[in-house]
Amino acid sequence: MKTLIIGVGGITNGGKSTLAKSLHDRVPNSCVIAQDSYFKEDSEVPEDDNGFKQYDTLDALHMDKMMTDVISWQRDPESFLKQQGQNLQCQSDEKKVFVLIVEGFLIFNHRSRVYTPPDPPGYFNGYVWPMYLKNRQEMDSMTSGIVCLDGLKTKEELLATVCKEVNQEIEKLKCEETV
Repeated sequence: MKTLIIGVGGITNGGKSTLAKSLHDRVPNSCVIAQDSYFKEDSEVPEDDNGFKQYDTLDALHMDKMMTDVISWQRDPESFLKQQGQNLQCQSDEKKVFVLIVEGFLIFNHRSRVYTPPDPPGYFNGYVWPMYLKNRQEMDSMTSGIVCLDGLKTKEELLATVCKEVNQEIEKLKCEETV
């Protein structure tokens, strides 16, 4: 049994959940852990000096609970999928690859961002975009292998690109010798 973890990150309301779900629908033995599922109660989310709730910070999330779920998947992805009520695709154990899609905080064009209710004036340009850039810069400095997508492409083109990359990684894992 082999595992692959895929991170889908980007700006709030940028298409991460859509991409993660579409990818999950196309990748056998996959599971999505979505950061949106780990938000704290609204009363616990910090505010900035302008009174804006700071949803785009780790302080707005129960990251300990999310990491517990990620670690649980890492220990035994097959059991984790069964607990989630997901069906497994049958393959021999050495050829089986389990895929975890972790989705959280620019997949699609940020200029087309539409929220209901709409963002307060200046919120996106003054807070959301700068926080995304800061977090993205930190990620770039901590890890390699980040694939950036062109947010001007259609959802279908982006999904096709990501599916191709993921399938290539899965095939590499299947070809590796089991140690």
